[in-house]
Amino acid sequence: MAVRTCRLVSRPLLGCLVLAGITLAGGLVRAAPSQSSRQGIAYRWVDENGVVHYGDHIPPQYAAQDRAVLNAQGVEVRHFDAQKSPEQAAADARERATQITQRQHDAFLITTYTSVRDIEALRDGRLEQLKGQRTAAQQYVDSLRTRLASLQTRAVAFRPYNPHTDARRMPDDLAENLVRTVNDLNVQTHNLDAKTAEETALRDQFQADIERYRALHTIHSQ
Repeated sequence: MAVRTCRLVSRPLLGCLVLAGITLAGGLVRAAPSQSSRQGIAYRWVDENGVVHYGDHIPPQYAAQDRAVLNAQGVEVRHFDAQKSPEQAAADARERATQITQRQHDAFLITTYTSVRDIEALRDGRLEQLKGQRTAAQQYVDSLRTRLASLQTRAVAFRPYNPHTDARRMPDDLAENLVRTVNDLNVQTHNLDAKTAEETALRDQFQADIERYRALHTIHSQ
């Protein structure tokens, strides 16, 4: 069955949809039409070089490429995207999930708040709570640093911090307090940093919500 090839153009060329004639013994003999050609159906597909092809069937090697079904007038009636790689399919799935999440969040903003002031009031309340938690964490860190400084002052009288040969070995309880205080200080400093980062993220999230809320109201008012 004949297949005609055309370069990509702005609209289908009907001439590319006609099966080629076959000259035999000086006469013109047409190939027997396939079922698809009898029904007025043709196909368009794109090869690996970006060239557009037309015919009454799609060669097997292009079955996974971008392709379309055309009616007798050359109008596209169905389209099939090229088969995607696992990476492309995963990226598309992530994009769809992001769009769904955005639509859900947009609905939440529109149905929950009546004005930007509502968002700002909630933001300020949440930030005040975080500020109190961060202040308490900072006070605890300061107390641990004070305790550690006191323990270190005591520790310098003992080995290994005291270089004198007659220096005594550090008492076990002092050594244990030093280790425990250092560990507690590391943990609480990390918690304090996390509270600071949480406060920054909360400010950014509420600011993004305010901007999105304004944009949604602008869209709905148009």
